[in-house]
Amino acid sequence: MSIRNICCIGAGYVGGPTMAVIAHECPEIKVTVIDNNIQKIKAWNSSNLNNLPVYEPGLSKIIEVTRNRNLFFSSDFENAISESEMIFMAVNTPTKTKGIGKGYAADLSNIEQCAKIIGQVSKTNKIVVEKSTLPVRTAEKIKEVLSHYSKNNVTFEVISNPEFLAEGTAIKNLYKSDRVLIGGDDSPSGNKAVQSLLNIYNRWIPRHKILKMKLWSAELSKLASNAMLAQRISSINSLSALCEKSGASIKELSKAIGTDKRIGPHFLEASVGFGGSCFKKDLLNLVYLCRTYGLNEVAEYWNQVILINEYQKNRFLKKVLDLFNFNIINTKISVLGWAYKKETNDSRESASIYVATKLLEQGAIINIYDPMVPKEKIILDLKLLIEDRGNSKEKLKKILANIKISSNIERCISKSEAVLVLTEWDEFKNFDWDYLFNNLENPPFVIDGRNIIRMNKKNNNKLYSIGK
Repeated sequence: MSIRNICCIGAGYVGGPTMAVIAHECPEIKVTVIDNNIQKIKAWNSSNLNNLPVYEPGLSKIIEVTRNRNLFFSSDFENAISESEMIFMAVNTPTKTKGIGKGYAADLSNIEQCAKIIGQVSKTNKIVVEKSTLPVRTAEKIKEVLSHYSKNNVTFEVISNPEFLAEGTAIKNLYKSDRVLIGGDDSPSGNKAVQSLLNIYNRWIPRHKILKMKLWSAELSKLASNAMLAQRISSINSLSALCEKSGASIKELSKAIGTDKRIGPHFLEASVGFGGSCFKKDLLNLVYLCRTYGLNEVAEYWNQVILINEYQKNRFLKKVLDLFNFNIINTKISVLGWAYKKETNDSRESASIYVATKLLEQGAIINIYDPMVPKEKIILDLKLLIEDRGNSKEKLKKILANIKISSNIERCISKSEAVLVLTEWDEFKNFDWDYLFNNLENPPFVIDGRNIIRMNKKNNNKLYSIGK
């Protein structure tokens, strides 16, 4: 089957870049990205490419070429779904906050709503592609919902195509994928659907990198991959604590481990802890799945990865508090970096949010700078977490009054008593820290949560790094 019309539900960090690349490489295919967030759609359609809701290096150039040629952003669900032959579901699947599985299981309400709409408006046969990270056997539930709401004798084929994008390198990941996984039913119609998607990717991805597999294997693969990567981060972070106590260097240890060909160097950089929308959420989901199947020991193994990550953030926070004898009332502290990693404007599960909130609750005055995360998003992140921690409206107002957002590094760190580096932006790495220390009467403590700062040995007495 030759696909001529694609629809993607979800205009976020997955749907936007993925559909942009498909549109770019397959100009004969009409690609429509739909979302119920009107402001997000307006941003995608903005004439100013700097206003795109998703920041990814290289994305704006692709949008400039494809938008309104064969790539469209819309809130018209009915028309986009009706016209399409293939529908991608790239919506958020957060951790459940209530009901069975609260705090662990994936909330599939967005997925079920997508399936409901697809079933209701479809008048022709559709291939439905799972792009969101989903628990194994979710496709069964999707098929049930599609069948229940379909009134037009439409046939739906559900296939799994998990994304393996790293924010900040999403475009590179899409063009030079390690692998593309496509899982479907082992039936004539299932194989045909899988082949249709394979043909699209094969326009720019070598065939040997596109792996066909069982539907359930494809669904589970994303959870498993993220769990393994998060495990590596927690492992090296746990060793950073030992390095600090023993006098070893985590940098040297990481190099020693990474040069072992059986292990490799990736994800062995010690830091304040991992963030982002996937790792914690997917680990929690994996823990829940293991418990559901009665694999309690396996569940506890993966839960420990989460606990180590929380331990690392708390350990970093304690290091800051130790410098001021646990009394930081009216202490001016600068936070450099709000995104959970460099080259993205995504702040979900960022260590910065946790650390800044804890410091604000203890009376500190926080000045924040990030080159890509807007002021409104920073304030919202803090407000939501402060409210979630049960603070009164009066305390919330008082806390928010102690937040300042700066437009550059110099303004952010001016008159600070401590500077916390929490995102590995090149701008922070390349900043002249020696100049700062040599020209300020009272230089601040610098607590490097990413191990990126280098300065003269004479100034090192005020530099604290992870694992040193």
